Amino acid sequence: MTEIDLLIQNARLFDGRVVTIGIGGGRYRFVQEAEEPASGDAARTIDAGGALVTPSFVNGHLHLEKVYTLPLAGDGALSAYTSGAMDQALSSIVGDASAVKRHYDRSWIMPNVRRALDEAVRHGTLHLQAFVDVDTAAGLEGIESVLAVREEYRDLLDLQVVAFPQDGLLRDPGAAELCEEAMRLGADVVGGIPWIESTDRDARAHVEWACRLAASGGHRVAMLVDDAGDPALRTTEMLAEAMIDHGLQGRGVACHARALGVYPTPSVQRLTELARRAGLGFVSDPHTGPLHLPVREFLDDGLAVALGQDDIEDAYYPFGRNNMLEVAFLAAHLLRFLSGPDQIRLIELITDRAATVLGIEQHRIETGAPADLCVHTAERVVDLLRDHAAPRWVVRDGRIIAETETHTVIHR
Repeated sequence: MTEIDLLIQNARLFDGRVVTIGIGGGRYRFVQEAEEPASGDAARTIDAGGALVTPSFVNGHLHLEKVYTLPLAGDGALSAYTSGAMDQALSSIVGDASAVKRHYDRSWIMPNVRRALDEAVRHGTLHLQAFVDVDTAAGLEGIESVLAVREEYRDLLDLQVVAFPQDGLLRDPGAAELCEEAMRLGADVVGGIPWIESTDRDARAHVEWACRLAASGGHRVAMLVDDAGDPALRTTEMLAEAMIDHGLQGRGVACHARALGVYPTPSVQRLTELARRAGLGFVSDPHTGPLHLPVREFLDDGLAVALGQDDIEDAYYPFGRNNMLEVAFLAAHLLRFLSGPDQIRLIELITDRAATVLGIEQHRIETGAPADLCVHTAERVVDLLRDHAAPRWVVRDGRIIAETETHTVIHR
């Protein structure tokens, strides 16, 4: 008999099947038709009641040490970044938004990070790629704070920490050495933002530095690229080329890439072929800016694409809850992903497709895979997206780590 730690009955998969899921030792031991007798004795049994189950959610882009800092930043950067065709995006990043870092102190950064990660657990977001500013303004205060909190949450979620030179490398002498120290301290991913450098030559040097550092340490690389409405920006292409040159195929992520939305079609076609050869994944955050990656076209071309939260009440976005169903709901409107098949795609962009972008393997509900999943209250995908409610149960490594109940009485 198979030893089962958790048995989930009457669980609905996206293909309509209602199944029984047996979990033991942190992995799925069986996923079988509900009418089949379940094998083994379970330490705990829950009844999904015919509601949907999904893999846990994946957030491929979040500026974690900046959460809840909009009161410090003011509305200047927010207005500049989100206006028109994003022609003021550069000044918003190196100007107003950077001012927050003068106030960095772990006494408030760590509680803010904990609050954001609690929200992640509550909403079933158990895999995050977190960008943390490391530059001469921020120093190592943010990265040390996030790394400390990561240890506290290790049993609850998987946090990939990106050492991120937000103000550039050539623009900010000394940032490279600080990022290298952050990697030694325990950061997982080498970050970059080459498009804000002053010249294409400097941008290419920025990309080369990051890919060389990642390759030498066996790390992944993640960059914010082409984050403005300028079709002349080509740092996504630089990243893909450098990944190939440094043997990083399949180990890189391009976030935003908003300029691709205004590229001429031939330029997009060339880039998609290059990205495919590099194994470059993409994370789009269409709710935090007026331009976005051509997500539908990239999916149709077979590229790895995900959605990200990007910001939670910081200089660039006033909302956010680390709720990837909410992100998908917003993307449904902004990307015009409204049909039934597109709704399924949206869920994939925050679960298994997103996991592929971050290099997370076997992020599926299938026998032998790690048992990280959400049991929802909705039976239909349209209701799952419409309500974007916290899951009824959140399971991490086969263990229930969050439970949410809601109750409303209408007095007539």
